Amino acid sequence: MPQKASESTRSRSGPATRERILQAANEMFYSHGIRGTSADRIIAQVGITKVTFYRHFPTKSDLVVAYLQQQAAGERAWFSSMRQVEDPEGSLHAIAEGVGTASCSPGFRGCAFINAAAEFADPQDPVRAVVDEHRQWMLDEFASIAAEAGASDAGLTAQQLMILRDGAMVNGYLGESASVTAALSTAFASVIAAANL
Repeated sequence: MPQKASESTRSRSGPATRERILQAANEMFYSHGIRGTSADRIIAQVGITKVTFYRHFPTKSDLVVAYLQQQAAGERAWFSSMRQVEDPEGSLHAIAEGVGTASCSPGFRGCAFINAAAEFADPQDPVRAVVDEHRQWMLDEFASIAAEAGASDAGLTAQQLMILRDGAMVNGYLGESASVTAALSTAFASVIAAANL
């Protein structure tokens, strides 16, 4: 009987422990960089043993992939919430406002996916696969918005919108929310207008 109770306790605490590891990784990877954050630092931060850590994430790469998948889920939910049905200009304005607010907020250190790609140069690395998958999803969303707006080449327009989004996130370090939002919104509108010529 005592053994069954122990197993039950472990199964209940397993998901909570995994979530605590991910939360610590999220904060530390984003603040200090992925390669600048060792598994030992995360283990110390969470207050667990190495055995417990490696039970949840057999390698640091597994943790990085899980971290980016969690980031992707959050960003996709946010991006989808900005979409305004049959109002592509409204969607782009809402996205511009969200990017402006996020990129100028305290603690912002850029796009987690661009940061990860900079640290993992090998295109075959599992980390890059998650980065590429998420960025392709975002590109497809921009293409959908461009098509709704009547762009003659939705794929090319999507690439231009993505470049603007990426640039605005970098610019947020140096600007303030209102100026980044206004500049990005205007740039999005210009790209859409040009795409309809």
